[in-house]
Formats: sequence, C-alpha cells, structure tokens
Amino acid sequence: MRAVEWPARPIPVTASYDVVVVGGGPGGFAAALQAARMGMKVALIERFDMPGGVHTSGLQGAAGEGVGGIHTELMERFAAEGHIYVATQDTHPDWAGNPLSHYERRMQPGSAFARASFNPEGAGTIMSRMLAEAGVDAMYGTTFVDAVMRRESGNDVIEAIVIHNASGTQAIAGTIFIDGSGTAELVARSGAPFVRGGGGQPEGAEWDGVNRPIPGGLLWIMTGVEYSKVVAHQRDANDPRLSKVIAEASAAGDLPPGVYRPKMGGKNVYGEAYIGHPTLDMSPMLADGSFIMWQNAPYEWALRMDESAADEARAKRELRGFINAEAAFLQKYVPGFEGATLASVGRYVGTRDGRHPIGEHVFTLEGVLAGHTYRDAVTKPMTKPFFWDAYRKHSFEVPFRCFLPKKVRNLLLTGASLSFTYETIFMVMRNFPWCTQTGEIAGFAAARCIEKKISPKELEWTQPYF
Repeated sequence: MRAVEWPARPIPVTASYDVVVVGGGPGGFAAALQAARMGMKVALIERFDMPGGVHTSGLQGAAGEGVGGIHTELMERFAAEGHIYVATQDTHPDWAGNPLSHYERRMQPGSAFARASFNPEGAGTIMSRMLAEAGVDAMYGTTFVDAVMRRESGNDVIEAIVIHNASGTQAIAGTIFIDGSGTAELVARSGAPFVRGGGGQPEGAEWDGVNRPIPGGLLWIMTGVEYSKVVAHQRDANDPRLSKVIAEASAAGDLPPGVYRPKMGGKNVYGEAYIGHPTLDMSPMLADGSFIMWQNAPYEWALRMDESAADEARAKRELRGFINAEAAFLQKYVPGFEGATLASVGRYVGTRDGRHPIGEHVFTLEGVLAGHTYRDAVTKPMTKPFFWDAYRKHSFEVPFRCFLPKKVRNLLLTGASLSFTYETIFMVMRNFPWCTQTGEIAGFAAARCIEKKISPKELEWTQPYF
C-alpha cells in the first residue's frame, strides 16, 4: 500500500471532562444526561445534528410505555409536546395481519393493536434541550477519530479522544469514557477486544461459506397515503402482497432489479429477518396517512458498514436508489399512493450487526436458558421473548460486567455496544427502552466512580438499578 508522509504536529487538548460519551444514540444520550445530573462535567460527541441515533436521525421513532427513569421521562415529554402518534384498529382497520405491515403482519386479522411512534425531529429537539438543561457539552456535527491510550500492564487507560469538527482536529481529555456509538467504535480504537458482526448463517443450499452480518437498513417516510384504497386493492384485486402490481411494473421496466427481491432459503438464526425484500414493508407513523418504510441492504452483499467506508458508501448509494424507485412505483401502480409524497429519508443506514465487544462477562442465549443469576445484576429479572428460541419468553438477569470491556480500565459500554453475543443483542436487547436504560446505568456508574475516585472495574455493584 502506498503511504504519504504526514508531518508530526501536536493536537491541542481543548478541554477536559469527568465523563466523555462517544455517540448520542439512546444509550449515549441517557449516559451523558444521567452523569451530568449527578454533577459531573460531561461531553457528548455526536456526528449528526441531534441526539437519538437511529430513532431520530435514522427515523425509527419507536414509542411505548415508559420502563422507568429517563425512558419514562422521555415518553412523557414527547407526549406532552404532541410528538407521539398512536395507530389502532380504529385508525387502520385491516392492518392487523396485513402482509404489508412491518410489526403486525403476524397478528390474526381483525385483532386489536396499538402501534405508538414518536416524531423523530420533534423528539430529537426535546432530547437536545434536555442535555442543554443538564449542562452537557454536546458537540454536534463532530466526528470521533481515535483514542489516545496509555498502555499499562493488565488494563490500558484512555487518556483522551481525538475528534474533528468545524474547529478542526482536536483532543479532549477525560477520566471515564462511555461507548454509545452503537458499533463499538471507541472499543475498536482503544484496542479492547471484540467479535466482528456475522454469527450463525442460514443452513441450506444457498450457504456459500461467506460470513455475513445481519444486513443494515435505511428508513424512509411517505405522507399522503390513502390507506383505505390500498386495502381495497389488496382485497378486490386479490393482491395482498402487491405481487400483481410488482410483476406489472417489473415487466414494464419500472422496477429495477433488486428493489423487490425474494427472501433467502435455508434455516438458522435469521429466519425471515432482513434477508429479503419481497414486498412493501411499512408501519403507520406521525399522522394518519403517513407511513415509515424499510429498505434493507441485500444480505448477499455481505456489507460491513461499521468497518468499511466502501461498504457504507455502497449501502447509502444503492439504498437511496432503491427508495427512489420504490416510491415512484408506489405512486404509479398502487391505488392509495397516487398523491403520496416521499417526505424524508434517514440520515444514515442503520447497522444491525456490527462489532460485539468482549467484556468481563459475555451475555449469551445459553446463559439465559440455563437460568443464570448474578450478584451484580443491573436490573431485576426481565422477561422477554427470544427470537432464536421460537419466540419463547424467558426471565433473565444482566450483570454489570457486561458494561466492562476487557483490557481497558476506564471505559463503559452501552446499548448495542454491550458485551452480548449477536443473537441476543440483535433481536432481543437493542430496542429504545433497553438502550436508554443501559445508558442511564452507565452514566450512573461513571458518576459514582468519579465520586469514589475509582475505575469502573473497581466499582462494586450490589443491587439492581431498575
């Protein structure tokens, strides 16, 4: 590989903080907020223009009942300012069991349901205000570049991180750092160990030996949809999955190859999750007549967007092309979409299966099935359905050691960057409530460590936080 000489020059340390959080998704946001509320001097590094990650900048906007702490506060503040929308069987008859539904397609037709979402832009504005109220130094439009390490026997120490924004390249120092990137970016740059994305692969004739991460996706929103006309077409044309109009558009050359693609065959952990796009995939959002859509990267591409700029660029380029083609197809061929408008596209392609840090404890499905309990559990026993165990519900605990990466003394993990195996973090523990809870726990732990003048690995965790 060709190399160029880069003149050595000092990078100015522009500030020093008690707690530095990299990434402002739900986990990073809650970590920064909690630490600041406990009197810490806190910096939050966020590459986009608001906190919230995939749920704001990425448009996900998944609302629900508060689970306590900061998450409950968020849901209450979103509702108080009119940013939560709820779709039900009254607003969307024939939605339960509809094959076009992202969430309710498995329900029995006619079933009662309530699908809550929050306005991503409104929510991001509120979250930004909350950080300002707490005194967090939130640096938006700022890219995390690298970690400056002090190598020590046993566990290394992060002395500072290098960032880049409109003020140029600079460093900020800290006592404790928190990885809220969602892709374990700070873990990787600090030299802490991790496992690359891509776990069990589909078994069967299509398996070619390539280890593929669970593919990421780009979300987008259309407004002005007359849902009743869509349902009427599904019923009257006997076209529940829009297969007939998809075939018509494809034959006319109005649908490029790849926009609608079949699901892969074979059996393993992915099942039917994100390994095909055979029909429209949508969910009510924002207001009556508005829907959020999913456009996922083809599984066959084996993209690693957390570690390859070329893969990330390809995903953004190709998926935006797919979205443009899909929107045009819907407007021309599907009754109910004639007057619809492409309103927004997420600021980035979400990564579902990035790096998985190796912590002092790695949370596994085997541990859940064995009923393991822990003296340092961060919450009371939780009960959730596990996708990889036929959606059966299990009660389990998560130890604080999952927040502690190996080999780095002053780093805490949150959200999708916790020390979990891919199958447990992907379909069970990467939702908005849990990521917010883990951020609050990490922020609390960081503040306690600052108060006690100890490292996170020296903190004795004795009782559940939630």
